Amino acid sequence: MVPCYDEESRLPGSLERIRRFLEARGSRFELILVDDGSSDGTAAVIRRAEGEHAFVRGVLLSPNRGKGRALAEGVKVSRGELVLLSDADLSTPIDELTKLEDAIAGGADIAVGSRAAPGAREVDQPFHRRAMGKAFNRMVQVLLLWGISDTQCGFKLFRGPVAQGLFDGLETDGFAFDVEVLHRARRAGYVIREVPVRWINSGASKVAPIRDSAAMLRDLLRIRFG
Repeated sequence: MVPCYDEESRLPGSLERIRRFLEARGSRFELILVDDGSSDGTAAVIRRAEGEHAFVRGVLLSPNRGKGRALAEGVKVSRGELVLLSDADLSTPIDELTKLEDAIAGGADIAVGSRAAPGAREVDQPFHRRAMGKAFNRMVQVLLLWGISDTQCGFKLFRGPVAQGLFDGLETDGFAFDVEVLHRARRAGYVIREVPVRWINSGASKVAPIRDSAAMLRDLLRIRFG
């Protein structure tokens, strides 16, 4: 599943890379593309992909609500035994999926791609974004999720029913949705495994450092104390 916001130019290439990888494996899959109220031609790209590929399913939202809400709406219509969340820029390459699948096969309910776990590789991440990410994850560990070193990597794999239950009733529309989902998962007793992955900076992040960092902090405090 891929949340999309103003991804008209980048989405076709990402879709092709995902298609090649998943079709080569020979197993059945669906690809849910959620347009989160884009202002460009993203919706048209998704509709065109639906017409060209039977495995593509589009969900079009309006107005823009945020990444968390887009994924919640996508999970709601998902039908797979496993549900992968992946960013449209494929900062974590799609072939890293096999590592997450191994974690699920080993007994995890949720496999969390991590840029901070031992063995991870992070390429070309600007220093200020790396520092902000580490600071936020430190606060997350102190307040809510001790032991998970990277909650915000956009590459996560869930058992299907687990994803359905955790995203149902999600309150966090924005980028801190991961924290709420993982907090709910830990409280429910699900097994969460952090998996080191490759992560390559795309250079076109949709995260506004000051505005979105402030919103994420507010959401974190609401989740902890609300």
